[in-house]
Amino acid sequence: MKTFALATALLIATPALAAAEFAPLSDESRFLELVEGRVLSNRLFGVELSVQRNGTIQGDAAGWDITGTWDWQDGYFCREMQWGGDPIKYNCQLVEVRGSDEMRFTVDQGRGRSASFRLR
Repeated sequence: MKTFALATALLIATPALAAAEFAPLSDESRFLELVEGRVLSNRLFGVELSVQRNGTIQGDAAGWDITGTWDWQDGYFCREMQWGGDPIKYNCQLVEVRGSDEMRFTVDQGRGRSASFRLR
């Protein structure tokens, strides 16, 4: 049940109007510049994540720890995580940004659902 809840929280679709304002980000260096030392936050669902330069992901959602690893492949953010001990399978995601404080991830290389985060 909690896997479904996290998947819903991490993959909630954003409004179509906001979609036009996001720009694709395919450069790993630029991605790291934006996330380094910051927290990806979706307060609506209580998700806070930190993506580290060393390839790790740490955070929590709904009171359970999130851990994982990530890499950058062919312009996509690819990650594998565990949430409260439950696996979240490996997936490569399209990353988009709006300004320097908002980031959106879309699963299946941009063909799936999206989740937006504030960078704090």
